[in-house]
Amino acid sequence: MEIEGKVAIVTGAGGGIGAGLARRLVAGGARVVVADLDADTAAKVAGELGERAVAVGGDVADRQVIAELIATAEREFGPVDLYFANAGIGGGPGLDSTEAQWSAALEVNVLAHVRAAELLVPGWVERGSGYFVSTASAAGLLTQIGSAPYSVTKHAAVGFAEWLSVTYGDQGVRVSCLCPMGVDTRLLSGDLIPEDPEAAALAIKAVKTAGKVLSTEEVAETVVEAMAAEHFLILPHPEVLHMYRNKGADYDRWIAGMRRFQSMLTAS
Repeated sequence: MEIEGKVAIVTGAGGGIGAGLARRLVAGGARVVVADLDADTAAKVAGELGERAVAVGGDVADRQVIAELIATAEREFGPVDLYFANAGIGGGPGLDSTEAQWSAALEVNVLAHVRAAELLVPGWVERGSGYFVSTASAAGLLTQIGSAPYSVTKHAAVGFAEWLSVTYGDQGVRVSCLCPMGVDTRLLSGDLIPEDPEAAALAIKAVKTAGKVLSTEEVAETVVEAMAAEHFLILPHPEVLHMYRNKGADYDRWIAGMRRFQSMLTAS
């Protein structure tokens, strides 16, 4: 998969990984719809990218907004080739998370992916090509200390991406799932669990302690390289694969290790 000449939609592109992806795609010759809940930040990023980008503001978990993104891409640039389901939120802390926090995390982190696929995949199957890139997290392969909704919904995002690839991979639909650890975004500045500073601090400490915090530019470059090779799992932090293998090799030992890690974090 080459990105030059392709038409892409990137959600959550007003900042963070999404903005990094939009910039890298345009630099590689793609044309991009920059989508974000914050219309002003989306417009700012698109404005920096020039005529190869347009901005759309709205809730990308809303089916009508997703349809508007697709219509805008088709009107401005042509049929959508690449969809980056990148928007994500932290959710709540643990068992005290509210129904609203669980619902919001499920909507943005999972159902936004499902609805985009429902609107795009049938056309891609008919055309024989299309690429869906889901941003999950290393938490979707491992777990997230401090936030139950984030951990659970990121696992679900990985699961949906797997199902999508298995079901449509032989019909021209390529799928990749991005699972980074720490990335220099707003999620690491207190937005992971904004309603609970103590849980947010624990979650952020866990992420920062686990490995290097990468720049959004580094992550975007890794994504493009992985797409060129059509890898399913995109792991900007290669050590995640080692952790995942250890988890699968001895689940009980891995859980015990995670308990020790959590105890260390809470004691420090």
